[in-house]
Amino acid sequence: MALDPKIADRLKRTPDGLVPAIVQQHDTGEVLMLAWMDDEALHRTLTTGRATYWSRSRGEYWVKGDTSGHVQWVRHVALDCDGDTVLLKVDQVGAACHTGDRTCFDADVLDVTGAP
Repeated sequence: MALDPKIADRLKRTPDGLVPAIVQQHDTGEVLMLAWMDDEALHRTLTTGRATYWSRSRGEYWVKGDTSGHVQWVRHVALDCDGDTVLLKVDQVGAACHTGDRTCFDADVLDVTGAP
């Protein structure tokens, strides 16, 4: 099976065939991580209910939680208005970040000095 052509036709991919996927906790809106998907990863995510991504560093698919136990159960998937980003709303079990942090955005909080 392949990704539904109506969805595939809307996607605007990078030259290497990927789209960024922003991942949020479904009930709190907490931003957990950013990962990459191709058509197959998105198809697997939509048909299994488990977040599946393309690992650029390993060059293979990975299902979040298969090795760590930190599963992402997918509750909602949407494309942005341009079709160049996917939003996944998930029920995150355990840490989302490979470092063991709850989110990938916990470690390096930057100061904003130009805010009004």
